[in-house]
Amino acid sequence: MVMVAQARPSERAEFIKRTYTHLAGAVGAFIVVEFLFFQLGIAGFLANIFLGGGRFGWLALLGGFTLLGYLASNMASKADDVNAQYTGLGLYIVGQAIIFAPLLYAAVYFTQDPSVLPTAAVITLFLFGGLTAVAFTSGKDFAFLGGILKIGGMIAMGLIVCSLLFGFSLGLLFSFFMVAFAGAAILYKTSNVMHRYSTTQHVAASLELFAAVMLLFWYVLRIVMSSRR
Repeated sequence: MVMVAQARPSERAEFIKRTYTHLAGAVGAFIVVEFLFFQLGIAGFLANIFLGGGRFGWLALLGGFTLLGYLASNMASKADDVNAQYTGLGLYIVGQAIIFAPLLYAAVYFTQDPSVLPTAAVITLFLFGGLTAVAFTSGKDFAFLGGILKIGGMIAMGLIVCSLLFGFSLGLLFSFFMVAFAGAAILYKTSNVMHRYSTTQHVAASLELFAAVMLLFWYVLRIVMSSRR
């Protein structure tokens, strides 16, 4: 297994091309799944369950999604089994679609502002593009962010669980913090793609980047929704 950073320039370029093509495909598949959820009434059903179920509904959703993400990531990281990689990526896309459906439903039907989703999508795209450019052009290894992200992730997860259990709101400031957290995750994972993945792990690399993009989009969307209320 040849790491991307040690590969020949042509192999490195091909890996990057395949990784970001798969990332674009994952985003496209997510949009298609969400469209089907809305057309078939599944988005409304999920919104009624998790928005209507109160904090315990969200806690169950968070636990199930965390487990699904762990299993999907393990499957996608199996470089010797392409089918497992694609199965893991597919499961993760569906999992993201399920957890996003209630928020998207609220964005569409509760805010009554058709510009909310496009605005959040454009902001996310520009932020991701800018951070990716920084990671590639700086030449730095952002591995040092790994420890910071682990600690920050545990703190954020603890705050989210506590807010769901005890019924308090984390507020807009927390959303801005999580946007910064997601930005750091994009820098870290983009650096990992170059320094800690082999040239055969483009599917696993795309899953890592997709997870960071969707985390960024989640909190950008929450901020945009709050600004339109």
